[in-house]
Amino acid sequence: MHVHILGICGTFMGGVAVIAKELGYQVSGSDANVYPPMSTMLRDKGIEIIEGYDPSQLSPAPDLIIVGNAMKRGNPCVEYMLNEGLPFVSGPEWLEHYVLNTRKVIGVAGTHGKTTTSGMCAWILEHAGYKPGFLIGGVPGNFDTSARVGDSEYFVIESDEYDCAFFDKRSKFVHYRPFVQILNNLEYDHADIFEDVKAIQKQFHHLVRIIPGRGEVIVPADSRTLDEVIDMGCWSHLAHTGAPGAGIYAELLKDDGSSFAVFEKDGTRIGEVHWEGIGLHNVRNALMAIEAARFIGIDPRKSLEALSAFRMPKRRMEFKGEKNGVALYDDFAHHPTAIRTTLDGLRKKIGTAARILAVFEPRSNTMKMGVNHEELSGSFAAADRIFMYAAPSLSWDTDSLEVPGRFEVCHDFDEMVAAIAKEAHPGDVILVMSNGGFNGIQEKLLARL
Repeated sequence: MHVHILGICGTFMGGVAVIAKELGYQVSGSDANVYPPMSTMLRDKGIEIIEGYDPSQLSPAPDLIIVGNAMKRGNPCVEYMLNEGLPFVSGPEWLEHYVLNTRKVIGVAGTHGKTTTSGMCAWILEHAGYKPGFLIGGVPGNFDTSARVGDSEYFVIESDEYDCAFFDKRSKFVHYRPFVQILNNLEYDHADIFEDVKAIQKQFHHLVRIIPGRGEVIVPADSRTLDEVIDMGCWSHLAHTGAPGAGIYAELLKDDGSSFAVFEKDGTRIGEVHWEGIGLHNVRNALMAIEAARFIGIDPRKSLEALSAFRMPKRRMEFKGEKNGVALYDDFAHHPTAIRTTLDGLRKKIGTAARILAVFEPRSNTMKMGVNHEELSGSFAAADRIFMYAAPSLSWDTDSLEVPGRFEVCHDFDEMVAAIAKEAHPGDVILVMSNGGFNGIQEKLLARL
């Protein structure tokens, strides 16, 4: 069977391509932006990639077209596909019918932490000998691929609330049929498709409705927005994490979260984790993963052992290098809450003596629209200097964020790089935050320092 994927170089669709190839399908695909590392990984696996959307790529017709959610009406391939009556499906629906319908799915949903927590779940299962399948929206540190079929009944998947395709506006995760579902957190995001947080809560409720009664839903003990979702109805085993008396919880052994002890809800000490992760948010993510693994039969002590060997995914506080005494880290943070928690973790890691230069690109659709922008200034409290790149695509007045001497809004990319390089001194730490490529700023800064 020949499947052709439109939008193949996105992280999710690239993962779908890898899984289809491992299942024995002939796989090809196209994208407007074909570049490493995704293009290299796919070609190394024998997957043909076409740059652009000339309809000739659909002749002769493939057996099935898998359509990415970046595809819109007016796209030449989409119009040809519809006019010729070719069979098509979204990526999440293809996974539902061709992969996940025979597996016990462990899903990880939430505004923040999906990729990291999915990586933790997959690694704990791997460490315990389960050989799970997985599809993770990033490059996990303990594996050499973001997706694989696996060799067990379990499959770990990052459960995204974004929509499936131009013809299916439901959240991706309603197709995943989870057996265990982690709900990490829930805040307003994706303002381009959700009008308010209640619209997102409704989609989360749709997810909870399809979890079997013998399955489990895992939520933090202190989330009002998720409590409201559960109050809409929950028919599965419900587990909480993060607070004594409610579920498993943690006590920090180091302020930066790099070491912590884990306890049962009754106070019984399970053990300790000493790992490369930092920040209270990652400790909370770990508790979710420990509980999910326990529900399927993995001793929590085994999970703590696995987490001590856990490697953070790429672009999650990833150390990119040091030049002339200036260290540079890269992170995927793009929402005010994620920015605040990421900077807080870094501050606790490096102490108060070193300066943090925060470099931020408001690239997500929500940030481009200006939603939550009034929270941005406060989210950088742990940084000493902030440089924000105001690309022409932004639709709000960025100058309203300027705080003289500390917060600098930059409208020219090259001038911003020069200004950061001039500002940085030995002992400083630069933290780059963006959910995109950010014009390769990490390498450009290291070259200029």
